[in-house]
Amino acid sequence: MTTTEELAEFVQEVSAEEFSEDTQTELKKRVLDSVGIGINALGAEPVEVVHQTVQRANPGDDCTLWGRGETASPVGAAMHNTALTRYLDFMDSFLAPGETPHPSDNIGAVVAAAEVVDASGEELLEGIGVAYEVQGELAWNAPVRDKGWDHVTHTVLSAVCGVAKVLDLDVETTRDAIGIAGTAHNALRVTRTGGINEWKGIASANAARNAVYAALLASDGMEGPKDLFEGQKGWKQTISGEFEVDLDPGCTRVHDVMTKRYVAETYAQSAVEGVIELAEQEDLDGSNVKLIDLETFAGAKLIIGGGEGDRHTVETKAQADHSLPYMLAAALLDREMGNTQYEPDRIIQDDVQYLLRHVTVEEDEEFTEQFEAGEMPARVTVELNDGTTHVVEKDAFQGHPTNPMSWNQVETKFHDTAGTRLDKDRRDDIVATVKDLESTTVTDLVTLLAQDVV
Repeated sequence: MTTTEELAEFVQEVSAEEFSEDTQTELKKRVLDSVGIGINALGAEPVEVVHQTVQRANPGDDCTLWGRGETASPVGAAMHNTALTRYLDFMDSFLAPGETPHPSDNIGAVVAAAEVVDASGEELLEGIGVAYEVQGELAWNAPVRDKGWDHVTHTVLSAVCGVAKVLDLDVETTRDAIGIAGTAHNALRVTRTGGINEWKGIASANAARNAVYAALLASDGMEGPKDLFEGQKGWKQTISGEFEVDLDPGCTRVHDVMTKRYVAETYAQSAVEGVIELAEQEDLDGSNVKLIDLETFAGAKLIIGGGEGDRHTVETKAQADHSLPYMLAAALLDREMGNTQYEPDRIIQDDVQYLLRHVTVEEDEEFTEQFEAGEMPARVTVELNDGTTHVVEKDAFQGHPTNPMSWNQVETKFHDTAGTRLDKDRRDDIVATVKDLESTTVTDLVTLLAQDVV
């Protein structure tokens, strides 16, 4: 039976000395990827709203607001920096049959807590490893999406575990923190259904903030429900149902995490990669395309293919990056899927608005089975006005756990994302610091992120 005690004892057991070299490298990749994405998101309107609110509601000198030349309280920094890493929808994802959370949503919270206690880089890796392991196990064993809960309901639990690790809370205090976080902060799935708005990209930042706050409350002596999971009207009865986790102190769940190649919802990655390859190989002209048909797995059809609301009405970025019709249309037309494809002027242009209405999305039951076995299949058929058809089929994409990005590929992505605002010397310093994180400190890292780049 999974309990707060089991999670708290796991937090105590984790030691970076037990991490394999590959696991340490994967955790460092997560940090570098998240920092680059975060710097790239500076200036986005919803992120600026978060910044304004943090300035007003969470001032303080404890923690760095990345790229601002400013500081805030630990809860404010967790909120702000997580909003940066999440908003663009370019973050990592954990692939489980019934849930697809984004473990990088934990990094802003763990870094903020680590900065408070002047943690070492090795201690930071331990906290991030804890968070990734807990998030992965909950996603795999206790999916909540079909019950009406958002995946950030998991994030507040994984983040509070990672934060408790870097704060060096004892078992009983960690249990209190988990109990507070898991009782008080459960999010509804309506965030990602129907007419999607900008809260979709900020909800995990709110979870990160709540995780840090819960841990600080516990560290100051606040008790939390010790029977969060198994208690009467507890988490299992009301949210998840029965489940068991199998937490590995080596924190190997990070190896099941994907890196996004394109700025697109997780389940779109294979299809987007495929349609771009097809457009380039066949030199497709969007004006000659009659139909784009995608055969995919159940989760993709449900979330971004029309199962949870119309995905052919696209007016904003929040709607566009959760619409397979938009993403496939824009990818075919532009042969790319980056931030440019989500600019307001691009979204409303006639060519993409016309073509997205000629995209169909169907579930293939065999593809659903393949997805549940660890692949991300997609078959894209493009029919031209003259009746010619072109087909591409993918099992996965570059960045999927079966085809992971190398350190050099992640570093290239970092330079592409952070390069919009940071000069090469500073980017090189960040890369070197993260690559040698076990021998540096959190202060070394956040000092490089502290300067104003907006």
